Amino acid sequence: MHQYRQVIQRLRLGETDRAIARTERVGRVKVASLRECAAQRGWLDPTGPMPDDESLAAELGTPQRRPQNLSSVEPFREQLLAWHAQGIQATTIHRALVRNHGYGGSVHAVYRFLEREVPSTPQATVMLDFAVGESAQVDFGQGPAITDRRTGDAFKTWIFVMTLAWCRHQYAELVRNQKVETWLACHRHAFEWFNGVPRSVRIDNPKCAITRACYYEPEVQRAYGQLALGYSFRIDPCPVRDPKKKGRVESGVKYVKSSFVPLREFHSLEHGNQQLREWVMGEAGNRIHGSTRERPLKLFTETEQAILQPLPAIAPECPAWAKAKLHPNCHVQFEYCYYSAPFALIGQELWLEIAPSALRIYRDHELVAVHPRLFKPGTRSTVDEHLPPDAVAFLMRDPQFCLKQAARIGPACRAVVESLFSNRVLDHLRAAQGLLRLGESFGGKRLEAACARALNFGTPTYRSVKQILANGFDQQLELAEFPALEAAYLGAGRFSRHGGDLMH
Repeated sequence: MHQYRQVIQRLRLGETDRAIARTERVGRVKVASLRECAAQRGWLDPTGPMPDDESLAAELGTPQRRPQNLSSVEPFREQLLAWHAQGIQATTIHRALVRNHGYGGSVHAVYRFLEREVPSTPQATVMLDFAVGESAQVDFGQGPAITDRRTGDAFKTWIFVMTLAWCRHQYAELVRNQKVETWLACHRHAFEWFNGVPRSVRIDNPKCAITRACYYEPEVQRAYGQLALGYSFRIDPCPVRDPKKKGRVESGVKYVKSSFVPLREFHSLEHGNQQLREWVMGEAGNRIHGSTRERPLKLFTETEQAILQPLPAIAPECPAWAKAKLHPNCHVQFEYCYYSAPFALIGQELWLEIAPSALRIYRDHELVAVHPRLFKPGTRSTVDEHLPPDAVAFLMRDPQFCLKQAARIGPACRAVVESLFSNRVLDHLRAAQGLLRLGESFGGKRLEAACARALNFGTPTYRSVKQILANGFDQQLELAEFPALEAAYLGAGRFSRHGGDLMH
């Protein structure tokens, strides 16, 4: 419309079509048609008013767009529109066309078709305002891959970022995982970095913080709830799949990933965090922020730091919590390490309180076990009192225990037990334990006599001793009748004989 007004203005001044076409970049045919239209409506009278844009648009219309070529996905129009209505992505639609119909066009053709046929409606947003010291926003972002030069260990990292919503000053840390312990430790480090605590912390819905995401009543991870109580801040989860509600930390994560990570070398996790802290206090903290047009570090030190809540006098321990079921082996498992609990609780779900140096096991609110914290996978911490009595008895009756008990009964019994343990093929621990249990039924004296008789006949086995006792043969024993028994009492070996016997 502006160009049309310029042409009509020059026509009112009496210029020729050729002169106007040469300077206004309009063809003479178009100028001639405009002259005719303007003459019919009296717009060429220099003394009359110029037409407004609305009148020009009504008479001349808007310029028509050039006709486009037929889209290569036009033959599949109905199918594409149906798939799009189901919420299927354009890339998935393109793969289905290639797979099912041999489509040879690009995915951009699908994008252009959907943009033209189903134009999206832009959504309006509102800029959020936060009071000084009111809120901080937290998020994780993908960090650089690091190879530790000392150990050669290669691992992925994550970037934890906490941004103060008012001044935009931030805390950032490279970590190796997003576990609950890491999440809690990063919060503590951030509060100590700021030397204060905001009144609320806005987060996404990560599993380390929210166990059940919900628009109205999300469920908070137990350990994170204790952290919030210990530092006196409120947890403010964003609605599910709506990260725009914490856009300041989203921008902060992108800024760290685009400005700090590229073109740097990281020799270890500690080396990376040292560089990150220097970058936050230098380049990032002293830049002119795009929204506030102020330096974040200056706003923080001059205003917001004094408004933050003070740190607690004693930092809360805030251990992590997890649920685990007690297995039939009387142990719960946490991070591939095993901790015992009373066998009466087998099959029940127990609460694990995980601190840096200890792990405590609770049934509801009752403390049932305490163990030192284990870190090497496969290791085990077992308290004997947690095991069933028969299992404890079995574990206690090891070879040394059996030998001591046999020695108390007598030398013949010890000699039989030693003979059982001397077998190089079979482990006769159960046989030795069974032999000693015979003393509970028949008494120590009869067991000693039965062992002496078995030694004399060269059959020092559990079965032989049991048969001797069952048949009462041990009661017929006389010491002088069995030189082997006499040798046993004298401390000689199993096959020792009296010197007089060798002369016969």
